Amino acid sequence: MAYVVATKPGRFEVRESKSTAKGPRSRTLASFTELTEEVIAKVRERAENPPAPAALRALAARAGAPVPGPEVDEAARRLIRLLAEGRRPSPMLRRLLTDAVEGEHRGDPPAPGEAGVSHAARSAAEWIGVGPEERAKTLRDLLELADALPVRLRPHGIRFPRLKSA
Repeated sequence: MAYVVATKPGRFEVRESKSTAKGPRSRTLASFTELTEEVIAKVRERAENPPAPAALRALAARAGAPVPGPEVDEAARRLIRLLAEGRRPSPMLRRLLTDAVEGEHRGDPPAPGEAGVSHAARSAAEWIGVGPEERAKTLRDLLELADALPVRLRPHGIRFPRLKSA
């Protein structure tokens, strides 16, 4: 059974207890200052009976440990903080952001007088912030796919059907 305890000010541990012949024993699965996804993965890897991530978050919150929200909420908080400082994204990124937040990506046409976001821009938005390693891996995958496609040799002198004149 896993539980979370505060150790030093600002530090927490996830521990697991089990009964032995010599009495109950406890071992530390992970120490942390904030319950991140990495800490949850470490706990689940080391535990004999891995707790569900939601249960682990609830245990940490009950012990008073900081539990960050979903990654998208953290990104929204950072963006709001930057906007409050007076920083503004480029016009195209602003349109993509508005498009994504308002759900216009469903294919609704833009309102009259509004600059819409093109399909190409929406497709490119998936790659914003992606590092060069992932881009290179994807390009390599695409090139390997192209190499794997069968080559269909065409006979010389391809003939097209004749168009009848009216």
